Amino acid sequence: MPERITEVTALLAEVLAPRAPLTVIVDGGDPGAAATFASHLAAAFPATARAWRVDAVLGLTGPGGGMFDSALNVLEPATDRVLVFLRGGPRHRFAEGDGERRAQVVIDHRDPDWPVIRRLHPDLADVDRWYLSESRAFFAARAADWDAKFGDDMPRYTEAVRLAGVRPGHLVLDVGCGTGRALPALAAAAGPTGRVVGLDFTPGMLAAAHRAGRDDCATLLLADARRLPVADASADVIFAAGLVHHLPDPEAGLAELARVTRPGGTLAIFQPTGRAQLAARHGRTLRPGEPLSEERLGPLAASSGWRLTSYEDTPTRFLALATRH
Repeated sequence: MPERITEVTALLAEVLAPRAPLTVIVDGGDPGAAATFASHLAAAFPATARAWRVDAVLGLTGPGGGMFDSALNVLEPATDRVLVFLRGGPRHRFAEGDGERRAQVVIDHRDPDWPVIRRLHPDLADVDRWYLSESRAFFAARAADWDAKFGDDMPRYTEAVRLAGVRPGHLVLDVGCGTGRALPALAAAAGPTGRVVGLDFTPGMLAAAHRAGRDDCATLLLADARRLPVADASADVIFAAGLVHHLPDPEAGLAELARVTRPGGTLAIFQPTGRAQLAARHGRTLRPGEPLSEERLGPLAASSGWRLTSYEDTPTRFLALATRH
């Protein structure tokens, strides 16, 4: 069995075993994925935890009658039941249901040999128990070919930097910098009197940035966006591409970005594609109340030290700008 599957199922078993007796229901993913993952998860529990039952539900009749639906779109979590949802690949059968919203555990399962926990309900485990290691695993698998896959996005980064208002002499933090695609444009805008720092928590992403020579124009630091190694009120501009919606607590994450930004400083939340287009790439549609939706991002920003000043969501760009109170 691949090492990554062993790591994920062992972590889940460690978190869940003390709660026995309990039933775990696994569903979602490509055909057959739930049964395979359920068998691996069942095997991860120690003999002393055999009061568990782990089931793969391969479809049941939904409340509309006559149609097969995911169990996770019908069942609700209960004290004696844990729902595990697999985000699948192109043949994912239940991408449009509410299974992911209802589930206490969400697994990215697009690569069956490299599953990654993307959400674990706080009632099951504190976020620090899993978030950093699992998120690093998610991005580490993508670091090597990230630039080759998304290299045509560079002009959109340059334009986003221009709109963010970086000026000569500014201290700019690129938080969640990944392979550093924004760093050359940020450094050019900040000029020789400014400073640009790229921060990311995945060593493989920073290694790719080094290979691309982007450490020539910026300082690269291994850091968690939730706990930045930066002094209070020191940054003029925060550039955050593809970051906020990955954070387990977006409000707390925005508050940490506010902590390190001077009053009047700017936050640029950017994606080189629109939200709907990005969701479609991942086999889903947008839902109300997502962190980057306009109706939610404004209040999130306001409660964490920011004032949202502009919001743009087009097929070719998402860019929200906010000013530090």
